[in-house]
Amino acid sequence: MLNSISGATMALTLISSVFANNGAIPSLYTCQGSDIAPPISWSNIPKEAKSLVLIMDDPDAPDPAAPKMTYVHWLLYNIPVTSAGLPESVTEAQLPPGTLQGKNGWHKTGYGGPCPPIGRHRYFFKLYALDTVLPNLNTPSKEALEAAMKPHIIEKTELIGTYIKTK
Repeated sequence: MLNSISGATMALTLISSVFANNGAIPSLYTCQGSDIAPPISWSNIPKEAKSLVLIMDDPDAPDPAAPKMTYVHWLLYNIPVTSAGLPESVTEAQLPPGTLQGKNGWHKTGYGGPCPPIGRHRYFFKLYALDTVLPNLNTPSKEALEAAMKPHIIEKTELIGTYIKTK
């Protein structure tokens, strides 16, 4: 999308109305609350994009002082470029038509909120614009989804939220 004032291309943007980038994710969206997906929205999708991918993961698992793995909280792909975001507490039935899901760290589909065992963790919401609509990958893992989308990424943006469990 061109900025009509400067002529410069505007970058793909991902935001949430309930937390700022690098800000704390409210407990409502975690295992200590209702464990529902936060509302997120995006803008400035590249005009050549054919679909979007959303990956939410935690690279600080299990302990941010000694991370050993990246835990996957949410995988969505083939999100239509005509969509502008996802509402709070989005269900599978409410996903934009054509959106498919992958397996999270609990080996299920859908959103699984932050629930860190120790310390303040970072949760990366990564949005990718692809130059294609991916084939049905049959509930892929994050690794399988990333391999399928890698040659098709046009642009990427991310939103980072943090969370520490309260006693």
